[in-house]
Amino acid sequence: MTVCAMAEQSVHNATLAITKRDEVLARSVIDKDVKLDQMEVKVEEACLKVLALHQPVAADLRFIIAVLKINNDLERIGDLGVNIAERAVFLANEPSTAVSFDFAGMAARAQAMLRKSIDALVNLDTELAREVRASDDEVDAMNRQMYLKVQEAIRSHPEQVESLIHLLSASRHLERMADHATNIAEDVIYMIEGEVIRHRAEEYKSQISH
Repeated sequence: MTVCAMAEQSVHNATLAITKRDEVLARSVIDKDVKLDQMEVKVEEACLKVLALHQPVAADLRFIIAVLKINNDLERIGDLGVNIAERAVFLANEPSTAVSFDFAGMAARAQAMLRKSIDALVNLDTELAREVRASDDEVDAMNRQMYLKVQEAIRSHPEQVESLIHLLSASRHLERMADHATNIAEDVIYMIEGEVIRHRAEEYKSQISH
């Protein structure tokens, strides 16, 4: 599960670099991305080799398909970690922004979704995977709140507009990371149950409410 661990570490360190204004930590995230990309390629090549040599069917085929998709989501999560780290490099050298938003809290929620999705994968736990899906709206709402807070801060402190836009961008990257964590959770459900549940958010919410 090296790709999982590297993706998690990338996001954790990138968000920590923003909250701690740590340029050194942010640059370390950027520097390590090449290794994650290399690992993603190795996993993909291994999956394609299995498909070519063994022509799996049924549950085995679902497993390989799900791993390929999850592998891609993890690589994208790593890229988002780099994007957040790049925002952190800029913000580390600027005065603190005036926006009153709990970025660390949003980061913690998004990272919890990622951790649960990976745990669901490792333990083949569809119940945990469904918990991840249920959490996605919460992170979306936090991102919308961040947008409103940044709008307000730009009006009050126009001299900080560039820093505020960087912070908003980091929030958007967290929201996208949560989407990828949801994708992983949905692929775990597909792997185990053979059910494709993407694009069925409204139906799922109705089931949860009842």
